[in-house]
Amino acid sequence: MIANPTRFTLALLAGAALLTACGQQAPSAADTSPTSAPPENVTIKIDIPASLAPFGDGYPKAGDPCRRLGESAATANWLDDGAVLVGCPTAESAAAVGGTVVAKVEGVRVISIPMGDANQGMATPAATGDALVAGTDYNATASIKCSFDGSMPSGSCPVGVKRNWGEAGSHLVEVSKPDGRKRAIFFKGTTPTGADSAQSDGSAAWKFAFERRGDEVLIRFGPERYVIVDALLTGG
Repeated sequence: MIANPTRFTLALLAGAALLTACGQQAPSAADTSPTSAPPENVTIKIDIPASLAPFGDGYPKAGDPCRRLGESAATANWLDDGAVLVGCPTAESAAAVGGTVVAKVEGVRVISIPMGDANQGMATPAATGDALVAGTDYNATASIKCSFDGSMPSGSCPVGVKRNWGEAGSHLVEVSKPDGRKRAIFFKGTTPTGADSAQSDGSAAWKFAFERRGDEVLIRFGPERYVIVDALLTGG
């Protein structure tokens, strides 16, 4: 006989509650912590991929986020003699240069800009007082020493120079190669800064280097060698 049925019943209920609590797992820190929200106003930098054969220090002027695009398997469908092909990493930078977005490759907007619009914001020969060679869009033409097999330059290649190209103090030298193609070499003052490249001739993987020799520079770009004198750039 149970002396106090009520006290016995309460003890049984307390024991059952204790067993139930022991069978439950306490919530983990991960369960109780608030869900992490992605940070706001974070700018993700998108580089212009090598597959688009980018060249130059920026477009339309050095330091800008967009860059000119050269010939490659990825750009072949949009190359046009009457337009400039440009790659821009963001919608804002694309809107700033105008033109028509023809594709988006690896996050980069590929833009075709008609030549009539491509000079907007750029210095021109007329603005700098530098005349053009008759029948050309060059400020000067000449022949330079060149080679294409890694040897010291001994041959001759015709070149054209566009002074103050893009901005004052930046110059473009276009070399006409024996195969009919052109190689663009970029300068800041009299210092070479790079060359255009393409997947089609393998130059996208070439290294660019130069060596100053008095009043001229020897440029090494893959197996190509060019000797360019300062006077060709400065007009002196």
